[in-house]
Amino acid sequence: MTTIRDVAKKAGVSVATVSRYLNGNGYVSKDAEKAVEAAVKELDYEINQVARSLNTKKSNLIGLILPDITNPFFPELARAVEDVALTYGYTVILCNSDENPEKERNYTEQLKKKYIGGFIVISNQLDAPHYTDIKLPIVALDRAINESVPIVSSNNREGAALGTRALLDRGCRNILFLRGPEELNPANDRYEGFMAEIDGADAHFSVLTGPFHFEESEELVESFLKAHPETDGIFASSDVSAAGALKAAHKLGIDVPEDLQIIGFDGISMGEMLSPGLTTVAQDIYEMGAVAARMLIKLIENQPLEERFHEVPVKLIVRGTTRSVRT
Repeated sequence: MTTIRDVAKKAGVSVATVSRYLNGNGYVSKDAEKAVEAAVKELDYEINQVARSLNTKKSNLIGLILPDITNPFFPELARAVEDVALTYGYTVILCNSDENPEKERNYTEQLKKKYIGGFIVISNQLDAPHYTDIKLPIVALDRAINESVPIVSSNNREGAALGTRALLDRGCRNILFLRGPEELNPANDRYEGFMAEIDGADAHFSVLTGPFHFEESEELVESFLKAHPETDGIFASSDVSAAGALKAAHKLGIDVPEDLQIIGFDGISMGEMLSPGLTTVAQDIYEMGAVAARMLIKLIENQPLEERFHEVPVKLIVRGTTRSVRT
């Protein structure tokens, strides 16, 4: 097996020079750099990342902490993070926290021991001081942690207003809003967007609070529709919740979209697979994950950030769970 000494001999430099080149630590002349690079390629020398991390106290590993891997929104984000990270030579370690703060803390502590380069975090907490205390590069994705941590998110307020307007424009006058958990920033922002748009409109509305889970949303909506059969529109704070609402309507024999129109929020690919297809306020999920990965890599490599808050626009995608706009 080729060793660092073989590389040094082939390049005609010292082992220390090869080490400085491989670790990016210390001065290496241009001529020596070219010689070492050529020797590494010719000898097919594979860098031992474990040894490298022990020496530099950092690695090419990125920790990605997700709250719920069963929600299709988060795997789609993870795909984008992984794609971008690989192009820069980084490997992503996926951690599913199950929306449990203790699991989040455990993941951060364990990965710190492996000299993790930094974290991309989707946390279930409005404030998570342990992320500040670990003193490593961190980027928040979708959900803010605190003002010191850069974040990538979408325009949740405008998106909720857009979805609410879409129901009103299509004749809905008895609207149910499925908001997410009150401890989540995106859910709160979407609630504010809904309230801002519904305020003053010629419509009645109700609000149900629940998790972004399919089964719970199905149960909540089924119970509500039984008690309020006049409901003609549902705006859900997530596509998963909207899918649960669609299932509840189907169980009750309610025609969607003729008798009940449904709009979700996220833009996950699953929405196209439902029958009828789900109308949704779509975030550019891939763009969110890709931007977060680039921001973190800049922080890891001590490059300046052009912005610490990146907001991705949203758009309405109309499918089969809504009717045409009334004129």
